[in-house]
Amino acid sequence: MKRKLASAIVIAGMMVSVAACGGNGKDSSKDAGPGSWKGQTLTVWTMDGSAPPQWTKDVQAAFEKQTGAKVKFEIQKWDGIQQKITTALSENNPPDVLEVGNTQTPAYAATGGLADLADVKTAIGADWTPSVSQSSVYDGKQYAAPWYFANRVVIYNKAIWAKAGITSTPKTRDEFFKDLDTIGKKTDAEPLYLPGQNWYFLDGLIIGQGGDLVKKQGGKYVSNLADPKVSAAMETYKKYASYSKAPKDKDEATPQQATIFAKGKTGAFIGMGWEAATAIQANKAIEKQIGYFTIPGETAAKPEGVFLGGSNLAVAQNSKKQSLAKEFLKIALNDQYEGELAKLNGIIPNKTSLQSNLKGNGAAEAAAPGATVGGTTPLIPEWAAVENTPNPIKSYMTAVLNGKDAAAAAKDVESEIDKRLAQQN
Repeated sequence: MKRKLASAIVIAGMMVSVAACGGNGKDSSKDAGPGSWKGQTLTVWTMDGSAPPQWTKDVQAAFEKQTGAKVKFEIQKWDGIQQKITTALSENNPPDVLEVGNTQTPAYAATGGLADLADVKTAIGADWTPSVSQSSVYDGKQYAAPWYFANRVVIYNKAIWAKAGITSTPKTRDEFFKDLDTIGKKTDAEPLYLPGQNWYFLDGLIIGQGGDLVKKQGGKYVSNLADPKVSAAMETYKKYASYSKAPKDKDEATPQQATIFAKGKTGAFIGMGWEAATAIQANKAIEKQIGYFTIPGETAAKPEGVFLGGSNLAVAQNSKKQSLAKEFLKIALNDQYEGELAKLNGIIPNKTSLQSNLKGNGAAEAAAPGATVGGTTPLIPEWAAVENTPNPIKSYMTAVLNGKDAAAAAKDVESEIDKRLAQQN
């Protein structure tokens, strides 16, 4: 799976309308069905690192055996992909199937560039996990199918926890705070490394509170940053940050938090499972000390909310092979191949029933419980511009951590958020 997932899933605010560029309102863009498939070649765009070679080989063989058609996988780079897909969807001969970031999906759907996949949902999607499938729906219609996902976990140093006398991982948020207190008192380690602008962790806390970052007002979306649920999430973030010496005005990539953890003087950090590999690369000796656990929620019965990053698979509205493309989705996303992808890549599959494929992968096993209660940033095309640099929500976070009242800090940036929400994509 591409290791730049966190940045790749945020779409730039530069979408252009594609509805008028290819479709003519006629049914000629769709193939005639199974009888016309033999000898055809389907083009599928997947992102660099998403589809393991074994998975690709197995799906390709199953597809060709079932349909009599060929499938051509074309690997794309994340850099610049939003504009490349936007352009491709506007053309008369686009790739037939495309991997799109889950938070990007609404923007592409809003332009008219994606085909309705209600029939795919009916055929294979009855038990898609609701939290991961929500991003594939826009304006009540199924414009994509959920493919794979990832979310944050707690990555901890087992040696430091043992030195503090902690023998088990916490099941509630208060237990986690108690453990961090113990590490601070009984060791010389920094209990938790948490920079002030780990924005996606905050988003997970907001999801856990049942909050939303936008609201509808007068027919348009505006900031909801001053909502008490958002403030409560920020207070929880502030509590976590009290155990850290990390900069209040930097994010987890500045510097890379895994390289800080690699020095062996940090009890834990909150990050993507693959960040452990970054730590090991920086310090091979730490490999045996790394453990993982699910970010605990308020009660043991429900993990903390998390931001779900990932990808959906979509069919281009202008594809002339739509029924063949949908047949590909039914094969690629069936239990056999979705389960295989989860096992090979250590990612969260689109069905809870397939999480058994994660057994033995510590990071993935820790991530799975949170995925069922996770969510995303607002699934509206207007949201894209909000996260552009400089992200006003990061400024809000730093202000609160520096002592400003959450409501006042929200007020300082809400006009900028509203301005960005009003931009035309």
